[in-house]
Amino acid sequence: MRDNRKIFRSLTLILQFGLNMIVPIFMCTLAGVWLGERYDIPLITVPLFLVGSLAGFTNIFKMAKKICGQDGRPEEDHVKKTK
Repeated sequence: MRDNRKIFRSLTLILQFGLNMIVPIFMCTLAGVWLGERYDIPLITVPLFLVGSLAGFTNIFKMAKKICGQDGRPEEDHVKKTK
């Protein structure tokens, strides 16, 4: 039973990574296509695709840092108070 939990956690983690990368790319590209058709600027899709890619990468990076336990905040018992 424990092995199944580890497998499901791993699959969930992979699914989260995929969704955190695909959703921003898809939404920004969709917005770029819509704006391009509406205002007759078809090249607006490219910068919005890049913005979506950057947002997806940022999501993945933050999630990976959180998983690894390196959230950038010092732990309270290691912080020395100086007055």
